[in-house]
Amino acid sequence: MTELKPPFTDLEIQTADTGFYQGYSLPIALTAKIVFALLTVWALLRPGSADAILSLVNAEILGVFNFFYIVAVGVFAWFLLIVAVIPSSGRRKLGKEDEKPEFSTFSWFAMMFGAGLGVGLMVYATAEPMNNWGQNPDVINGSAAAYSADAVQSAYRYTFMHYGLHAWGIYVVTGLCLAYYAYTRDMPLTIRTALTPLFGRHLNGSFGHIVDILGVVATILGIAVTIGFGISQLVNGFYSITGMEWMMRPGQDGGPPMPSAVGLIVALVVVMLLSTLSAVSGVGRGVKYLSNVNLVLSTLLLLVFVVFGSFAFAMTTYGQALTDYLLHFPALSVQAFSTSTEAGEWQTGATTFYWAWWIAFSPFVGLFLARISRGRTIREFVIGAVVMPSLVSFAWMAILGGTSVDLELSGVAQGAIIDASSTNKLFATLQLIVGEQLYSIVAVMCAVLILTFLVTSADSGLLVINTIMAGGEEDTDSRHRIVWGVLLTAVIGALIVAGGGGLVVLQNAMIIGALPFAFVMVVMCVSLAKALYRDHYRDRWAEANGVGATS
Repeated sequence: MTELKPPFTDLEIQTADTGFYQGYSLPIALTAKIVFALLTVWALLRPGSADAILSLVNAEILGVFNFFYIVAVGVFAWFLLIVAVIPSSGRRKLGKEDEKPEFSTFSWFAMMFGAGLGVGLMVYATAEPMNNWGQNPDVINGSAAAYSADAVQSAYRYTFMHYGLHAWGIYVVTGLCLAYYAYTRDMPLTIRTALTPLFGRHLNGSFGHIVDILGVVATILGIAVTIGFGISQLVNGFYSITGMEWMMRPGQDGGPPMPSAVGLIVALVVVMLLSTLSAVSGVGRGVKYLSNVNLVLSTLLLLVFVVFGSFAFAMTTYGQALTDYLLHFPALSVQAFSTSTEAGEWQTGATTFYWAWWIAFSPFVGLFLARISRGRTIREFVIGAVVMPSLVSFAWMAILGGTSVDLELSGVAQGAIIDASSTNKLFATLQLIVGEQLYSIVAVMCAVLILTFLVTSADSGLLVINTIMAGGEEDTDSRHRIVWGVLLTAVIGALIVAGGGGLVVLQNAMIIGALPFAFVMVVMCVSLAKALYRDHYRDRWAEANGVGATS
């Protein structure tokens, strides 16, 4: 057996020595700020142009790259499962052999949950099952009628797909790649690090800067969409509690009322102010404590549905849907419909949109997962950050969404939940299962939970953005966190204004920004596979020759 040369670890990211940008990479920081400053100005000065052009580009991307998105995300999920199962890779520790995890299992899971899917679960806990119940490939091809008992199983198959192993796999691919090099090879905790086994010293210059910039751009746009949906639901919640008319506007074509641009901007400013304050306090304080509060309030909300909702129906649905999802998992990983068909249009608007959203979110969530997972094994990381959150997400969707479905099936709701906007379906469901006095209490709790989820997502994102721009340095200058808090507020607000108070422009910008990083993630998988294989080979050589292991 021939000895391999040591892995490349001499990654150099030049940072400024003095001034406001001391400790930061000027090419990354300035380029990212210029890109988003121009996007903000364009959206404010030419909102019609921004809306039209982003919509056109988005439609082209979804049409051309739909198959790529579907297959790439399937590859991510299977790659992680294989890496975790293989003994030589699964038992590798993300850190030194005797290193202990920094956070308790409860706090670790709480931070993962809050950063990964917290806002999404609040917005889509009822909306996702209900929307898929009305339209999914089985309904489109006539196998089941929309909103019928026969369509429940397929509705949950695609609900679990969008919030299950594939979704969390996207985050964990990025997180595992970053954590592996940062904690086993003592390399910077930044995006370019994940490509070093393939490109080595070429990442020390402009090529590396481009990779990191793509990560920053995707992160900001992913956070922007998440906050956009979250503040929309937050406005719906406060409107249902206070009845303040200025928060809402008439729906399009006689549809349900929607949050107004003024309501969204006010909610945005409040959320981002709290997020920036939390980000300044750091991971060990603000983010950790808020995440723990999120998990406690989420449990209380779940108990409300267990006690007052359709718990028996939900649990029956959970068991059947989980079995159905696992049986269809291989097919769901590669199933791509022609974009010219109705099923293809549904897929690009639902599944591909989700995959682009999770991919845009993955630099942020992945780096954040890496930041809090030092000292855990790869197998523990995959099980703890892919399998367990998926099962919890499934239970959440089954209990909250199952109650909504059962209320409509039994005729109690009489279309009230179906007709509600996506961000208001949760409150429409709560109004039907609890009394008026209790509803006020639960609605306030939900509003607080949405707010803390939003703050957790945004402040974690601000920390991650600064980490990337500082060349992987985790202890960054508070002034830059404040600046990026202001800039992120401006970007989201401008895109909301460009969309006339809607979120379509935000979604279009996010899908466009996610595509380049999707290709980076594919290369990450190849890079990590090479690193794991060669490190295993080095360990075998070390054992055979009686010298210390390499990792």
